[in-house]
Amino acid sequence: MAGGRKCVIVSHRPMPLPTCSTDMSAVSDDWTKRLIRSLAVACSLALAACTSIPRTPYTAADASSSRVLDIEGLRRYADEPVTKFSFEQDKATGSRTYLALSGGGADGAYGVGVLNGWTAARNRPTFSVVSGVSTGGLIAPFAFLGSQYDDTLRELYTSGIAESLLNDPSIIRVLFGSGLFGNTRLRELVARYVGPEIMAQVARENAKGRRLLVVTTDLDTQRTAIWDMGKIAAVGTPEALKLFRDVMAASASIPLVFPPILIEAEGQGRRFQEMHVDGGVTAPVLTLPEALLLQGRLPGNAKMDIYILVNKKIERNFELVANSTIDVASRSLSSITQSQTRSVILSTYDFAQRNHLGFHLSYIERDYPAPPSEGFDTGYMRALYQYGYEKAAGGQAWTSRMP
Repeated sequence: MAGGRKCVIVSHRPMPLPTCSTDMSAVSDDWTKRLIRSLAVACSLALAACTSIPRTPYTAADASSSRVLDIEGLRRYADEPVTKFSFEQDKATGSRTYLALSGGGADGAYGVGVLNGWTAARNRPTFSVVSGVSTGGLIAPFAFLGSQYDDTLRELYTSGIAESLLNDPSIIRVLFGSGLFGNTRLRELVARYVGPEIMAQVARENAKGRRLLVVTTDLDTQRTAIWDMGKIAAVGTPEALKLFRDVMAASASIPLVFPPILIEAEGQGRRFQEMHVDGGVTAPVLTLPEALLLQGRLPGNAKMDIYILVNKKIERNFELVANSTIDVASRSLSSITQSQTRSVILSTYDFAQRNHLGFHLSYIERDYPAPPSEGFDTGYMRALYQYGYEKAAGGQAWTSRMP
């Protein structure tokens, strides 16, 4: 398809559009089915070439030495050597407490409920490290800063404010643009809640040795990028604030639904833009770097309590799948994500057992009612928030065993 060429497709019959979700980072199984169905119909009508937005070319060599904001160490990659990561002890407690927030779309309401219920139980730790992927990437800065932002998180996930993100979709933009929904509203939502004061607070906590990490997927290199948000915040410039917001938006930018986020970078004296999307594409949840899990031990006998907050169901469940392409594709995609999540959790559990680390897991139980057939809605998110809140407030949110 030639860049720069545009096409117009006229249909005498309106194409069915997928039901809009109140989620800010993912799609329900039913919504996925409707999207696949609409794509199939639209593809059958597509007879012209599509438009592509030109990018500045760069090479793998450029990418291998790239920097953002001309500063080293603002991000690492999950597959880098263990020596690239720091595992110093918390000076106050002698160990580290690590909260890992998974993806899960509107089911992020569960994680927010758990955090707020944990506050109500009065035993929520101040975490040494917080990581977030996708919807977890949107939650992470507020979870990192503590209970003072509980109300902010509750508003984000139960007020229905995210519904505006998914208004006025156009199926043509899926086929002939970079995403079904523009990222303007997603950026505006992040900017509304993340301003200079939030960044300054993150920078102050970073100076104390605490770490805030948000995950994106670098599509050009197919690598999991781990952004050190505290270091970005510490830069303190308007450019750093833009990058901070862009990383949060990129972590929640699921392909096809939202366009990718292009992040300015420099490598080998050349400037170009990296393409970043939802961190959940390559890492449904970030616990420990790949090399560390393979190595099997923490450097220097470090101590750590790991809390994995999964914003989804992770137990297998039976469902009679209709013998249609759409239903098979939807169920397959859901199974892939669930399997990847279980794999990461199991690897982390095994690592924790061998190193005598604390392991704590929270997730949505298998028998929790599914969302409405037409997709996520505010009522479902409010109920899920309350479910997570009551579990945590009653001391029932966490288990030290695998399901």
